[in-house]
Amino acid sequence: MQHVILITVMLHLESPIDAKRWCADQRSQGQTLGFVPTMGALHKGHLSLVTRARAQNGICCASIFINPLQFEDHGDFDAYPRDTESDLALLEAQGCDMVFMGSLGEFFPEVSDLAKIDILPAGPHGSGLEEKFRPGHLDGVRTIVERLFRTVGPSSAYFGEKDFQQTLVVSDLAREMGYPNIVVCPTVREDSGLALSSRNVRLSPDEKNLAQQIYPALLAAREAWQSGERSPDRLSAAMTGHLNHDGLIVEYAEVRDPTHWTAQLPQTPLERAQALIAVRIGSVRLIDNLRLDQ
Repeated sequence: MQHVILITVMLHLESPIDAKRWCADQRSQGQTLGFVPTMGALHKGHLSLVTRARAQNGICCASIFINPLQFEDHGDFDAYPRDTESDLALLEAQGCDMVFMGSLGEFFPEVSDLAKIDILPAGPHGSGLEEKFRPGHLDGVRTIVERLFRTVGPSSAYFGEKDFQQTLVVSDLAREMGYPNIVVCPTVREDSGLALSSRNVRLSPDEKNLAQQIYPALLAAREAWQSGERSPDRLSAAMTGHLNHDGLIVEYAEVRDPTHWTAQLPQTPLERAQALIAVRIGSVRLIDNLRLDQ
């Protein structure tokens, strides 16, 4: 008896218009779509999203687009790692069926002057924390993700919990649009606990050692919570005490009620809590978070 091995070749589309047509055609054939939006520089965290999207849907597609609208620092945009050939190989090996790209002009064909793109406000969940240190970032995220969602259409879209505030913003957007179904997946970590990030490749060995202090700080907040601490101030202080290292600049280390987001640190004891951290190490900015009450 001969065994036939089927090899799936991933379709690579350069145009959002072609991607929209392909997605509509798949739905017309009764397929369910799982969608993984990325900015490339893929790692195991991204690939875990592809694996889940593939397992939960008939078809999986992904996007690769480094969105200039969400970079308030042009230097950060220029330094963002790029390796399209590797990204495509990783996606295909993970079983992705289609990946699409595009230029800013192709995502906003109605705009002749790209400097005049109508930026969508991030909304209530975009206030505080990231807004304070990266003004306009989550507005830019919401603006491009709206176009990505319209390209793919009704589907399930997969995001990593590492970008926690972003997941709240895109969930708001999906509710307003009526699609897609947002699936938030657990943060993937190295053995040290450091959350996987495309920016990790820019860390020197010494800087990476500093970055490995982030997760213990989050665990300190969880330990305080499990010991009965409910004060937002003291939970936040439990984290900052672990982040006091030369070369590690803390932008924020605070807690929020994840179901009742506030721009400022809550002033009353919490029943639910998400610990969130953003630090700068050299030229690299890293974020992470951890649910404390689960």
